[in-house]
Amino acid sequence: MKKLILTLVAALGIVTGAHAAEGGIAWDKAPDRTTDIAALQNGAKLFVNYCLNCHSAAFMRYNRLQDIGISEQQIKDNLLFTTEKVGDTMQANFNPRDAKGWFGTVPPDLTLVARSRAGHGGTGPDYLYTYLRTFYRDSSKATGWDNLAFPSVAMPNVLWELQGERRPVYKEVEQHGHKVHVISGWEQVKPGKLTPAQYDQAVGDLVGYMQWMAEPAQNTRIRLGVWVLLFLAMTLVFVWRLNAAYWKDVK
Repeated sequence: MKKLILTLVAALGIVTGAHAAEGGIAWDKAPDRTTDIAALQNGAKLFVNYCLNCHSAAFMRYNRLQDIGISEQQIKDNLLFTTEKVGDTMQANFNPRDAKGWFGTVPPDLTLVARSRAGHGGTGPDYLYTYLRTFYRDSSKATGWDNLAFPSVAMPNVLWELQGERRPVYKEVEQHGHKVHVISGWEQVKPGKLTPAQYDQAVGDLVGYMQWMAEPAQNTRIRLGVWVLLFLAMTLVFVWRLNAAYWKDVK
């Protein structure tokens, strides 16, 4: 019963992210790179090469990447691999029915995941940043992988070539009168193409892109919002003085 409850909670995104205990782990704070053009471009490259094989981003068109400085020709040369056109939406490269047969579930669309996964543990980017950094080898799982932020996840670690293979190191501590095992660090089993610091940087770029993708107009909205607030503040001064002038002779 306890395992069933934990599985249901994990599926809702409540059991999550970085220095663990029995009920899950706390989410790490994701870096905010939605205004870093170089990071967004690298994140877009990682997303197309590693995520788009299984997941779609059906509400994002390739040509929208021009907003982060990637030209149409660069999109054609580097980000389109089969018969897609620049104006097409980002669709997964295989049939969802095949995915369900392989993984037991259809991989979710990722367009809005950076917004939809927010919870009491933090923002959606915090969850993604933690999730992509807490995969570890587990031979008892069908994919050979498990995840601390999402226990018994159906997804394998698609970034393992970059990260390498790790396993968590636990220590026993006492909490509320009971002894529990919490994660105290990681042991690198096999090195990846990137160092741990470089991998964290790459994941930060990927999460930053997914955060931008969830609302491409976010930065424009924030800039406009600042100007609107300044305009309203100035208008308030004029209205206040006009009101004082209008009522000055009224006793």
